[in-house]
Order: sequence, then structure tokens, then C-alpha cells
Amino acid sequence: MHILVVNDDGPPSPHSSPYVHSLVRELQSHGHVVSVCLPHTQRSWIGKAHMIGQTVKPLYYRPPPPTAPAAGLMHEDDEDEQQRHPEPKTGASSVSAAAQKQEGKAKPNSGQPRHGTTHTRPSTRPGTEEWILVDGTPASCVQIGLYHFFRDRGPVDLVVSGPNYGRNTTAVFALSSGTLGGALEAALCRHRAVALSYAFFSRNHDTAIIEKASRQGVRVIEALVRDWPADGSVDLYSVNIPLLEGLEEGKVLFTNMLQNYWDAGSCFTEVDGSVDGEEEDEERIREEEGELEEEAVDGSSGGGAKLACHTHKHFKWSPRFADVYKSVDEAPPGNDGWAVKVGHTSVTPLKANFFQASTHMHGKELRLGQSRSSTFGVVPQPPTTGEATSSAQTLPIRETGRPLVHALIDYDDDYVQPLIMSAMRSLLPPESYTLVKPPSTWSSSSPDISLAELFPEPGARILQIMPYESLDFDYAASHPETCLINSYMIRKALIRKHFLSATVDAWVAKHPDSALKTHVKRSEAFEVDYAEFLDDALVEAFDLRESMERNAAAQHGDGGNDAESVAEQGETTAAEKTPDVTEWWILKPSMSDRGQGIRLFSTMEQLQDIFDGWEAESEDEEDQDDDAERGGARTGGHDTDKDAITTSHLRHFVAQPYIHPPLLLPALNNRKFHIRVYVLCVGNLSVYVYSDMLALFAAKPYQAPSASHLDLDAHLTNTCLQTSSSSSPSSTAATQDLVHTLRALPLPPHLAASVPAQIYAVTGDLFEAAARAMPAHFRPLAHAFEVFGLDFLLDAAGNAWLLEVNAFPDFRQTGAGPAAEVVRGFWRGVVNRAVRPFVLGGGGAAAAGGGAAGATAGAGATAGDDGMVLVREVDLGRKW
Repeated sequence: MHILVVNDDGPPSPHSSPYVHSLVRELQSHGHVVSVCLPHTQRSWIGKAHMIGQTVKPLYYRPPPPTAPAAGLMHEDDEDEQQRHPEPKTGASSVSAAAQKQEGKAKPNSGQPRHGTTHTRPSTRPGTEEWILVDGTPASCVQIGLYHFFRDRGPVDLVVSGPNYGRNTTAVFALSSGTLGGALEAALCRHRAVALSYAFFSRNHDTAIIEKASRQGVRVIEALVRDWPADGSVDLYSVNIPLLEGLEEGKVLFTNMLQNYWDAGSCFTEVDGSVDGEEEDEERIREEEGELEEEAVDGSSGGGAKLACHTHKHFKWSPRFADVYKSVDEAPPGNDGWAVKVGHTSVTPLKANFFQASTHMHGKELRLGQSRSSTFGVVPQPPTTGEATSSAQTLPIRETGRPLVHALIDYDDDYVQPLIMSAMRSLLPPESYTLVKPPSTWSSSSPDISLAELFPEPGARILQIMPYESLDFDYAASHPETCLINSYMIRKALIRKHFLSATVDAWVAKHPDSALKTHVKRSEAFEVDYAEFLDDALVEAFDLRESMERNAAAQHGDGGNDAESVAEQGETTAAEKTPDVTEWWILKPSMSDRGQGIRLFSTMEQLQDIFDGWEAESEDEEDQDDDAERGGARTGGHDTDKDAITTSHLRHFVAQPYIHPPLLLPALNNRKFHIRVYVLCVGNLSVYVYSDMLALFAAKPYQAPSASHLDLDAHLTNTCLQTSSSSSPSSTAATQDLVHTLRALPLPPHLAASVPAQIYAVTGDLFEAAARAMPAHFRPLAHAFEVFGLDFLLDAAGNAWLLEVNAFPDFRQTGAGPAAEVVRGFWRGVVNRAVRPFVLGGGGAAAAGGGAAGATAGAGATAGDDGMVLVREVDLGRKW
């Protein structure tokens, strides 16, 4: 191979760059063509920077001949010679022609200085080994080496950046490393790159150990190139080799990069007066690093009195290595810092975008070639069975056979997102998954995400928790064993109100003893395109038409229920104010949510007025849009009717008998409320109900509906409507007044026990009904889970009636306070039952609960330790 070598430590020097010549010689001994372009001086801690506004100029370095020891290394017989003829701290001796002429004759070894020579002009003698030194950065060396020198040697096959004088493990080191910066620049130039670093544990550098490290480095480089992923999943590798006596006996492990941070305090030390040169600073920093590793010294910082005026002072870069080593000690095994600490070589696959790549390889061992002297391309002999078994037994990290899970989690809701992440952190080992951000092109206006493009490596295990529009259903369906998403693709049998009605009717017809028969009101579903066709749309709604005709006759006769006749009856309770004559109905657009478009009616005249009003609003919106396009503005700047229905909802509707009278609690001002129940469906199909439920209250005390007075604020319990229209200066306080936990309500003891039991039974029957009776419209998938919000209303007798089912429910409506703990606990249950078994494996959803799974619905159902109640398990016998 033609290999370009760059570094951030500069030309060979025992003070700042002792390793590079040894590596170059080792690469050459393996038959590789090696070209070298280095910074002319120390450029550590500079990352992938370029110097702008300056002309980069080269120098030409000639290393010592092959018969001499490698430049940069100190041998025992070098100390006396260095005292007699000290060399510049830059490493290579600067030898000018004018200086040589003035001397008349060369000093001993001046023609071939111990660590090579530097010249301002290139050699004119063919065959001279000559490196390029530039007054730039490691990234600049890559650009100049790739495109401006060495073209006569053919295209570059690989860029090696290093070996760095010190480790580049953990994020603190890697993000500032010029060594990684050089490799990143090469990757951005579409060249394979390896960043190589030597982690020393003592300032006494044994040349024999360094030679071993160079041998190990070349073996690792050749093995990586031999098996470089062809799918583009890896741009570069960061390799860290420990300078230990037995380094070649240690393992070579793929690792993740430990995410760590500086502790509190500055990484600069205050100094006054003069400052040392760059080389002295670098040598001092390296000495401090070695001292901390060798002696485990804790850092300390001094303080001074605060002055009214600034004190002139200088600052030196003095990174606190103790912070890094402490983070490695405290982190679980498997990361790069840990591997080097225990004597292994770490190999971290990276992409040139600050993402760690090929995380499915983390924890696996890289098999190196058996022959040290073999050249690149020789396939190593496989280990014997005994060797493989021994390796597997002694590898000191978790090897479960299950690759790391890529967790793509962005719920697009700043209320829910922290709850999911908190549950992930508390229930899953940090080494079991890695968080991945959505691509930069992702947004609400461009929601599509291709998991195949984001995770091209085969066998990648992916967890995607995102909005419905961003889920890659096709990928999940074709990778059911390695992908888990947070929604089923088809579930309109439940969430579309007219489909829900059909689902219940179909199930009850075949199962007359189902709880659905006595806990779901019958519905009349109809379609209306325009208000003028409403009468035609109700031709087949026989029960509804008959009820409205009967109500109209009663309201215009002696048995009416207008406000005056009710007042004549004297003081009565709210539940007694409506005579039994009028049957009120509730109208719901089938595809609306958040309470939009809900209306009450009892006669055809009232229903027609509702639709005529919506159509007029729709025409007004069109006129306002036309005005806006012509430069006009809408009056008021926003829509004041928060529960208005948009034209896109004007088609499917359902009408249900209004539940009257509801259960009212005098202690809570006789306000109507409904129960919000959170449900988790896992695979195909386990149905869980979270045992802690919410009670969502109307804003005003309940009043029986009447033709003369109908205040929807007393009838609608959708919290999103109440908080948006509330005049309270504190929306949080308003929400807390509207939302309570069910367990905190002053319910009679028999209701406190029977209500949850009713809800468990109805929920279990409902989801089984959708799965079995409506398979075309509800398809649970083995590789998916989904959360739902079910709403129930209690009548005055304590019967729980199912109102509707919501996918991706609005969790924010709970607000703060005790009710928010319900949502937090529910998401912990979701991660425990749905996500944890996928990430860790080895058990089904119920097994991961950590407690009793609960019975199958009914009064005997009990919650597990996570509060989840298993109300139904349905074996649908399909894997798609």
C-alpha cells in the first residue's frame, strides 16, 4: 500500500515526537510505500483546524540512515553525546549551507545527526529519503501530502495519523486531538484513515516497548484495512496502544468512546512574567500526564484574594488529566479508556461527523494476522478451537451475543421526551444502547427517515421512538428481529370514531356477553360532504332520526324541558334538572382530536344549525386566506374558536346518546369529569393498562343540557380546550385544578374498586375485538409497540362508559403536580415492558416487568411492580 503518515507532534524528537520514525520503519519493513508530511513543530490539542490567512511553507527533513537507530528514541549511549552536542528541541537539526561553510569542517556526527536534519530546499540526489515539514496543522499536512507531494508514488491508499505522544481515549482527549484531526481530514477527503496513539504509563520510555508498539500498530492497521467495511459505515478508526511490556499479549478490542467531561475548574494555570516556549510546555504537559498515571496524584488548585483591579498575568494550558482518569475509573467496562487501562489495544470505529460508527462491533475482539513479518494481504490462519474458547472465557467485558442497540429517540414533544430518556437511563445499562440523533434534514415539514440509509451495516439493531410520520414501517417489517418501532401502521379500527363503532358492533354481535355491550353507547355513523345534504346522510340512521323527532315534539309540547319549566320545579340537584322526555346526543367528527368539533343536540333543527355554522366558518376562512394572499391580515391575528372544526374534518361523523346524568362529586364543585386511561400494546398482542389513572374535569359546574341554555364548558372535559380558553393568569394552576389522579378522588369504596375492574375488562375486550373482528383495520405487529389514551365517563350509577381511543395521546394536558407522576410512571412501564426486552433480550414483555404481570382483565387483575396490568394477551399467529 501507499501510506501517507501525518501527526500532530512534529518531526522526530525525544521531547515531543519520539514514535513516528519507529512506525515509519515498521511500515516500510512490511513492504509498504510510506510518504511522510508532518507539522514543522508541535501542534497538539489543535483538532482538525487549518491556519487561515497565511502561506504554508515546507521544509525538508532527512531521517538518519537505516543503519542508525530510529530518530526520536533515546538510547543509553545517547546521553553523553547529547550533553556534548545538544540538539534543538524541535528534534531535527537545522543545518544550513552557510553554517557548514563557516565551520570549515563538520562536528562529530553533524553530517548525520542523531535525529535527522532539516533543510530549506529539497535534495537533488535521487533516492534520498525525505519527509515534508509544513508550518501548518495536521489537517493541513493531509491536504498537502495528498494533493501536492508524492504524486510520483501513485495514489494514497491509506492515511495514518500518529503515533500520538500519549493516549487519545475518551471524548475529552479525542475532541481536541490533532491526531484525530488529521485522520478526520483524510476521511473528509474520501480516504481511509487510522488515528494511532500510544498510551504511556511512565516517563521512562523503553525503546524495546516502543518497537513492540510499532509492530502492534502495523498489525492492527493491516487487519483493519483487510476487513474495512464496504458499506461506508466506517470512515476512520481511532487506535490506542498501551506502552506496556506485554502489550502484544493483550487483546485488540473494538470499543466505544467514553463520553466524559472536565470537572469544575480551569484547564489553564496562571503564570506571571516570562513563559516557556512551545516545546517546553508540551514536555511539561507530557511529564504531568506520566506522573498522574504512574503515581495517581490528585490535582489541586490554588486561590487568591479578589482585587478591585485586574492583575496582569499569563496563562498556560495545563489540562487536568486526573479528571480523565477518574472518569475512566468510574465508567463501566467496554470503553476505550478502560481497554487501554487494563492493557488492551482499543479500536474505535468512527464516522467523520462526530458519530461513533459500527457500534454493533463494540466488545468484539479484532483478530490479527499470525505472522508479524507477513506483508499486507496475507490472510491469517484461524485460531484453533481451544484458543477461541480460551479467549471467550477471559475477555473481561460483557459478551451476550447481542449487538448494541441504536436508539433513535425524538418524540417531538418536549414534555414527553425527557420522561422517555429518564426511563431509558434508569432501566437500561448504559452500555446496552447508544443514542443517535435524527439526520439534519429531518423536520416536521420533512419527517421521512430511512433507517437503511442511517444504519447501513447489516444486522444493526435499531430502536425508533418518533412521531408516526417519521417511522420507517417498511424497514421495520423487513427486519422484525432487529428493529422495534413505537407504533402500529394500521389502527384506525380504534382511533377513527366511526370505525370504533363498527368494531364494537361486530364484536358484540358474535359475543353478546362482552363487556363492550354494556360499556359502549351505540353510535350512529354517517357521512356529510355539505350541510345541505345532512338530511340525506341520515336516511339510514333510524334510531337517531326517531329520537330527534320525538325530542322535537316534546320540546314544543307540554312536556318540554326549557329553562322556564325547569325553574318552576324549584330547587333541585343538577342531576334532576333534565326531565326524562328529551334524549340528548353528542356529535363527534370521526377524525378530530383534542375536543375539536364536539357538539350537543337533540333535534334535527339543532343539528342542521351546527353544520350550517361550520360551513359558514369554512367560507370565512377561505375569504381570509384570499385576503392574506392579497396582502391583508386576519382580524385578531389568531383563531378565537379553539374547538372549531376544520374543513378537512367535514366528512365522517358519529352521534351517540349523551350520558346523563354523570357522576358528580360535591367536594369538587359538582363538575363533570372523565377518566383518562393510558394503555400499552406490545407486539401482537399483549395489552397493558397503567393502574394509575387521571380524572380530567370540566371548567364549570355541571348543568343539564337544555334547548335554551347550553354551556359547553360545563359539558366538555377535554383539558386542552379548558386551558386554552382559560382566563386564569396561571395556566399551570388552571391545569392542576382540572386534572386529578383517580385514586385521589373522594369516591365511595365500592366504586374505587369496581371502576378500575370495569376499565380493565372493557379495554381487554376492545383490543381483542379490533384485532380479531377488524384485522384489515387493526394490525398489531411483533416488531412494534404503541401507547394509547382511552377515555371513560362514569354515569351517576358508577358505570364506566368508553368514549374514545386516542393514538399518540396528548400527555402535556396533565401539566405539573401529582398528575404528572402518572405520565412519568407510565413511560417507565412502557420502557420496562416494551423496550427493555428488545434491548436486553432473554424474556418477553411480561418477564421484564420485575413483578406480577396481572390476570387477564376483570376484578382479579393486579398491577406489576411497574404499575402495568396485563389485561389481555391475544395470539394472532402472525409475525408481520
